[in-house]
Amino acid sequence: MKNAANSRSRSHWRSKLLPADAVVTGTHGLRSRKGRTLLTAIGIAIGIASMVAVLGISASSKADLIAEIDKLGTNLLQVQAGSNLFGESAKLPEEAPAMVRRLGPVENASSVSRLDTDVQRNQYLDDNNGLDVLASEPELLDTLDGAMAQGRFLDTGTATLPTVVLGSVAAERLGVRTLDGGPTVQIAGRTFAVIGILEPLPLNPDIDRAVLIGNEAAEDFLGAEVIPTAIYLRAIPELVEDVRSVLPRTANPADPSEVNVSRPSDALEARAQVDENLQNLLLGLGGVALLVGGVGIANVMIISVLERRGEIGLRRALGATRRHIALQFVLESASLATLGGIVGVGLGSAVTYTYARRQDWLVDIPVQALGAGVAGALVLGALAGLYPAIRAARLDPADAVRPA
Repeated sequence: MKNAANSRSRSHWRSKLLPADAVVTGTHGLRSRKGRTLLTAIGIAIGIASMVAVLGISASSKADLIAEIDKLGTNLLQVQAGSNLFGESAKLPEEAPAMVRRLGPVENASSVSRLDTDVQRNQYLDDNNGLDVLASEPELLDTLDGAMAQGRFLDTGTATLPTVVLGSVAAERLGVRTLDGGPTVQIAGRTFAVIGILEPLPLNPDIDRAVLIGNEAAEDFLGAEVIPTAIYLRAIPELVEDVRSVLPRTANPADPSEVNVSRPSDALEARAQVDENLQNLLLGLGGVALLVGGVGIANVMIISVLERRGEIGLRRALGATRRHIALQFVLESASLATLGGIVGVGLGSAVTYTYARRQDWLVDIPVQALGAGVAGALVLGALAGLYPAIRAARLDPADAVRPA
C-alpha cells in the first residue's frame, strides 16, 4: 500500500514539458544568438535555394518548350534522301512529292531541292556564308506553318521570276534587314530580287539558313535540274505514326531503304531530355551544398551545448529530464534548419522567376519543390541536431553547473 502511494507521488511530481513550452525552449537559443542563427541558416538557405532554382528553371524551360511544341505541332514530318548500299548519297524520285500528297491522312506537303550553287550579297563578295540555295514550291510556307517577317512568300507568279525569299538567318548573314530600296542578291552570277524575309522556324533551322527561289525560276535562270531533296508534310495528328511508317515506300517504292523520315519536333523533345540530365547533375551539386549546411548546423549545435553547460545543469537540477534536454536541442536544430529552408525557398523562387522572365519563358515553380525544400531542411536539421542533443542530455547536472 505504501509502495503504491510512493509510486503515485512520484508520478504526480514527474517533470512534464508541454508542447508550447518545448517550442519556446527550443527556439530560445536562436533568439538569444541572432547573428549566429542568421549565418548558420544561410548555409542551409544556399543549398535549398540552389535546388529549388534548378527545379524551377528546369520546369519553366520544359513548360516553355512544351508550349512551343504544342504551338508548332508534332504532326510535321520530313522526308529526305538517305544513302544507298555503297554509302553514296541517294536521290528521291521526281514524282515523290506528288506520291506523298496522295496519302489520305496527309493534309499539306511541299518539297525543296538543294541547288549546287552559292549566294552572295553582291558580285564583289566571294565569302563562304554557309547558306543553301533551295528551289521551293509555293505551298512550303503553309506546310511549315511559317510566317513572313517582311514582304511575301513565293506564289505561282513570283515563282517564275528572278525573285527570292530569305530565311531569318540567311537575311542576317546577307545583311538584308529591310525590303526598303529593293535589295538584291547574287546567285551564280545572276541578280535576284528579295521579296520576303521569313520569321524564324524553330522546327526547321535548315530553312532559316536558306535562300528560296521558285522551281521554274531555278530551271529558267540557273539552268538547274530540280530534283527534290526533302519533302515536308503535315499529317492528321492521330495518324502521324501510321503515315510515318508508309512514307519510305510511298516516296521511293523501288528503294524505300534509301529514304529517311524524321519528325522535327523530336529534336525539341530530345533537348528536353538533355535538360533533364543536366537537372539531375545540378541537383546533386545542390545536395552537396545542403549536406555542408547540415554539417555546419551540427558544429554550431555542439558549440552551443558546450557554451550552455550551466543552463543545462540548472534545468536538470530543477527537474528537467534527459528527454527534455534532448528535445530542446533537436527542436533548436530543426528550427534553425527550417528557417534556412524558408529563406532558401524564397530565394530559389526569386531566382527562378527572374531568370525565366529574362529568357521570356513561362514561369513554372513546382509547388512540390517548395514543400520538399522546407520539409527537407526540417528533417536535415533534426538529424544534424541528434548528436549534440544526445551529448547535452548525457551531461551530469553536478558537472554541468560546476565552473570549468
